[in-house]
Amino acid sequence: MTTPLDLALLERCANDPKGPVALHMATELLPVEGRGQPFFPATFAMESKYNIDELADGTRVALVDSVGSQANRMEPLFLEEEYADLVPQVTIRYGDPKKGTDGQVSLLEAGHRVGDAVLRCTSLAASAHEAFVAAGKGDCGPMARLGPTSLVFGAWDSRDTGVKLPRIVQSVIRAWDVSRLSRSAQFVPALDYQALGVVADDQKLEKDKKTKSGLAERGFLHVPSTGDHGGVIATGPIRRNVTVNLIALRRLQATERAEEMRRYILGLALIAATAPLDPFLRQGCLLVPDADRQSEWNAVSRSGSREAVEVDREGLIAWARSQAEVWGVAEDQTVDFDEKLAKEDMKKGAK
Repeated sequence: MTTPLDLALLERCANDPKGPVALHMATELLPVEGRGQPFFPATFAMESKYNIDELADGTRVALVDSVGSQANRMEPLFLEEEYADLVPQVTIRYGDPKKGTDGQVSLLEAGHRVGDAVLRCTSLAASAHEAFVAAGKGDCGPMARLGPTSLVFGAWDSRDTGVKLPRIVQSVIRAWDVSRLSRSAQFVPALDYQALGVVADDQKLEKDKKTKSGLAERGFLHVPSTGDHGGVIATGPIRRNVTVNLIALRRLQATERAEEMRRYILGLALIAATAPLDPFLRQGCLLVPDADRQSEWNAVSRSGSREAVEVDREGLIAWARSQAEVWGVAEDQTVDFDEKLAKEDMKKGAK
């Protein structure tokens, strides 16, 4: 038996201190090639490339897509036409049109959100600073006006005020019982440049490794690649866990209209959390839901009991839109990247 995510439950989630502590969904994924086929987890700046942990019982668990990566994939949802009016669109213009270096970036694409360096290098730097200061003192209203997704996905103003905003929506993908694969390749140039006399023979090039390396990079030499990371095979589940932290949501305070603000932020959080995952995570990692294993949302109580929740996404979007109208979404803003502000900020970092 499932409980509908109706107005009463939504209000309990947003404003009832005794309401559920979280909404949670677990979805099992498969490579598009099928169960047991290789796929490529995220790589990191570490010798082993993949983040694979071995548990006490010998189970090997691979991090397929991190919490931060998932948040950065989910947040640009609010750039789409259907959802763009639910949040203020803050656009930063940069570069010089005369030099052909001009462009623009949305704050929704900035990894640190309102705490990102790109915003500190604009006329909104003071507003961002004030919003973090206010949040640190218990008033999240200014942040909900300037960058509400910083409340949804979290932000840390590590370079200025030090204020941390916890994530309300958290998503991560891990694979269980994995075995690592390796791969090898051989690049063959289109022509035999050595036979044509364009490139010195191997013996001479071996003495000048710098030249040899440069020619290889330019595609003039045979280049072998052996024992590189070649993905993994999971004999256990590949699972995406999405959690909406309702305790963190209900701790958001504001000097006025706090309950309306929490309903608005909950609406954004649930739109993001229930949106279908873009299955193309990276080259070699195209994952889709396992059609044989249905995922479901559960409301988790403080006692640990779980209650299946039926989500009507269209109805949820309509409710979220109504809460945005009640709260009043701030106007869109377009600001310019300021090189002087950037250089001043760099000097602070140097000190």
